[in-house]
Amino acid sequence: MDRDVETMGVALPSLPRRAALAALVASASVCALPTPSRAFTRPPAGFTRYNDAIDGYAFDRPSEWIEVKGSGNDVFFRDPAEVETNCFVSVSSPSSSTYASVEDLGAPEDAGKRVLDQYLSELMSTRLGVRRESEIVRAEKREDVDGKVVYDLEMRISSYSARNQYGLTADDRPQTLEWDRTLRSALGTENGKLYELRMQSPTESYQRNEGKFDAMVKSFRQFEADTPSVRSGFGL
Repeated sequence: MDRDVETMGVALPSLPRRAALAALVASASVCALPTPSRAFTRPPAGFTRYNDAIDGYAFDRPSEWIEVKGSGNDVFFRDPAEVETNCFVSVSSPSSSTYASVEDLGAPEDAGKRVLDQYLSELMSTRLGVRRESEIVRAEKREDVDGKVVYDLEMRISSYSARNQYGLTADDRPQTLEWDRTLRSALGTENGKLYELRMQSPTESYQRNEGKFDAMVKSFRQFEADTPSVRSGFGL
């Protein structure tokens, strides 16, 4: 004899066993639907999703890129065919400023200046005869799929150095181009922290990589962390 099946506190009418099981599965499926902000979307062809539930962020990276351990960043990937083309994520420390929105940094242009200053500080050299030229190519504000504001920044930095560092005059210390890089930075906030996805490549190959960088920026999302950590000290 069939018996009433009860689920989630609601009694269902007497049903054949197979129908009752189907009703239970359907009920569980409805309850398990993900929220829009955490719903799974398949990465584009040629990309693989990187998801960090501990720190609360995710992004798509080119499938052929390899992870590099011990870089000091939260995560670091590079193109094995061109090691100067790479990306990494930094997360601000809870001991630094608390961020409610990326707009706490000011307008996109203001954030761009702060980020560029930080880049130049990281690249500071003690060598004599080194000169750096930099520019903010663009600084834009957009909304991600969850409706959160994200800043998308593009910068270019060139480094020049003198082979003869101890020449007496400027003519004795002619400077030549060492390297020329274009960098992208996507900034977002969640869990009171600031997240940066930074991508870079030699300027001469940036056009070839720009489509990949666009997809990575578009995929970069921050969400509530399962267990917020203090692994990274990034902050502006």
